[in-house]
Amino acid sequence: MNVLVIPEDFRKDQYMLKPIFMAMMKEVGKPNAKVRVCQDPLLGGVSEALKWERIQEIIVRYKGMVNLFLLCVDRDGKKGRKEALTTIEQQAANILTGGRLLLAENAWQEIEVWVLAGHDLLSDWNWQVIRNEVNPKETYFLPLSGGGAGVSRFTDA
Repeated sequence: MNVLVIPEDFRKDQYMLKPIFMAMMKEVGKPNAKVRVCQDPLLGGVSEALKWERIQEIIVRYKGMVNLFLLCVDRDGKKGRKEALTTIEQQAANILTGGRLLLAENAWQEIEVWVLAGHDLLSDWNWQVIRNEVNPKETYFLPLSGGGAGVSRFTDA
């Protein structure tokens, strides 16, 4: 099985998405699945990733080599994002053949939260609070990963 993960911007997201989807493929009984992150074209942001024309371009380019397309974007607190992704899934179903499929999902609120889900959180962190935070990357992910200005808040306690 060949899987192509389509992030809104691969430059940083690839380092989070590829290991997550490799582990998922193993968990669902596809340990030999080849997971790649789409780097050409660079979408460069969620607004481009939500344009059917851009996704169609990727499907046309790679459909002969890919069984499963996975479009992953941040929700960024925007209502209606999932509906836009569902529309893209429906449009893709009209052009994909031979058992090929495109699935689209928005991270709640950002893909970095998916990474947090695989780690032990600090004792005073609460999942519901993290999920409700519009900027969890800056508030939770960067401090936990050792980046960002908020690090001392957690290491000096």
